Amino acid sequence: MNALAPWSARVDDYIRYRQGLGFELASEAKILRKFARFMDETGMPDRLTVALTVAWAETSQRCTPITWGRRLEVARGFAQYWQRLQPMSEVVPADWFGPAHRRLVPHIYTEAEITALMDGTDQLTPTGGLRPATCRTVFGLLASTGLRISEATNLARQDVDLDAAVLTIRKAKFHSYAASLKLPSCWLFTSIILI
Repeated sequence: MNALAPWSARVDDYIRYRQGLGFELASEAKILRKFARFMDETGMPDRLTVALTVAWAETSQRCTPITWGRRLEVARGFAQYWQRLQPMSEVVPADWFGPAHRRLVPHIYTEAEITALMDGTDQLTPTGGLRPATCRTVFGLLASTGLRISEATNLARQDVDLDAAVLTIRKAKFHSYAASLKLPSCWLFTSIILI
């Protein structure tokens, strides 16, 4: 990598490198390209500094430490990569602005809340249409199986075996895994196969 190349080219090389290792970097690529534009505008030819990286993080339209922390977290990966090519570059310490993520406390619905939610689908329009039936089915599926919403919405016709009472889940969270789960509370599915 040419140390005098624009930062946008360096970041694109890094993105290609990471994607070649199997990382998607969908949102990270957008953030890194903003970082590259900022660095190109500063005129700093080849050296990353903590001060510049922090200054870039603070240019976010959302002025919160979590947003700044997330931006630094993404820039840190690139900085570590770039430091191998340009040892004089600096890498921002982790948690400079505190944690970059916050874990929200999940809400576990009670049986009464689930019943009220499912009954509420009767109020959806068009009455007797596909929308109320779809919402009722999805809510019931989520409640009775414990599926994540993305797993339920990614289901295809071939994933449902009514004769064997098996539901096949593809692209589950934490990559591919397989399991069989007995679901006594669900009248239709007696097992779920996760692949």
